[in-house]
Amino acid sequence: MFMKELSLPRRSYPALLALSLPAAMAAESPLYGPELEGFDYPHPVQYFTLESQGQSLKMAYMDVQPAEPNGHTLVLLHGKNFCAATWEGSIAALSKAGYRVVAPDQIGFCKSSKPAHYQYSFQQLAANTRALLESLGLARYSLMGHSMGGMLATRFALLYPKQLERLVLVNPIGLEDWKAVGVPYRTVDQWYARELETSAEGIRNYQLSTYYAGQWRPEFDRWVEMQAGLFQGPGKQRVAWNSALTYDMIYTQPVYYEFEQLKVPTLLLIGEKDNTAIGKDAVAPELRPLLGDYRRLSWEAAKRIPGATLQTFADLGHSPQIQAPERFHETLLQQLAKPAE
Repeated sequence: MFMKELSLPRRSYPALLALSLPAAMAAESPLYGPELEGFDYPHPVQYFTLESQGQSLKMAYMDVQPAEPNGHTLVLLHGKNFCAATWEGSIAALSKAGYRVVAPDQIGFCKSSKPAHYQYSFQQLAANTRALLESLGLARYSLMGHSMGGMLATRFALLYPKQLERLVLVNPIGLEDWKAVGVPYRTVDQWYARELETSAEGIRNYQLSTYYAGQWRPEFDRWVEMQAGLFQGPGKQRVAWNSALTYDMIYTQPVYYEFEQLKVPTLLLIGEKDNTAIGKDAVAPELRPLLGDYRRLSWEAAKRIPGATLQTFADLGHSPQIQAPERFHETLLQQLAKPAE
């Protein structure tokens, strides 16, 4: 059984504010190192060293202890164009409520290592994450994944169900198999060439239409600068190469066909105005509107995941936890307070 609760729309800044931002702002974006050196995280960053695929790698993470612990831990998994830092609001809300919060940067992303060669798979990233959590002495925890982190969280739950108290999916990608519905294949080299063209202007325009449903506020600029500064900094070739490899992972390794196999209490938190679909820019114009329909996809996924709970936000986009943090975290905490079934 699944349930759906709609949240009422709330006023936000109009899209006009974003569209009127001067193009010069993109050129003035700060530049960051290949491991996001120079960009400050909201909490101290620690590093977990692991041997993986014949090389020594380091995995950055934040481990935030609450002032008044409630005995539960939430592990937050970032998305493709996100970092552990973008969970800043969620970390604050969860730790205030008594949760210990662990937020890693996956290998290939943000402040973690970006190897010259790596066979990326969701299984490998899940194994890396589990190794990190074991090193912290954590045996049971809940997992919350956003965007690509939702695909990773799903794979983690399929591999290690006994470790999880709950699974929370925030606008996860992978609710459809893009290859099966007609998105053409791009080689890693084609993804690499595309990623080398990443610009602050392109990031801002994409985030405006997809993450925030045409609504912009000045605080969103921090996340544009984070991504643009990483892709335009001194390590941009290595950053773009790892990004290309992980795009290939996302496209070729669907979790879509295994939702029925999930054995963990699952909560989906969905901004219905999301339209994310990997490779949508490469499909025929008549197919494009049919992809990334999160209002439909979330319902379909909730029906297939045993015992799933679906909560939607009718007016929000791909990043509801950033676009409307108060509403989002109120809903999240209410659901977490209910007994896991």
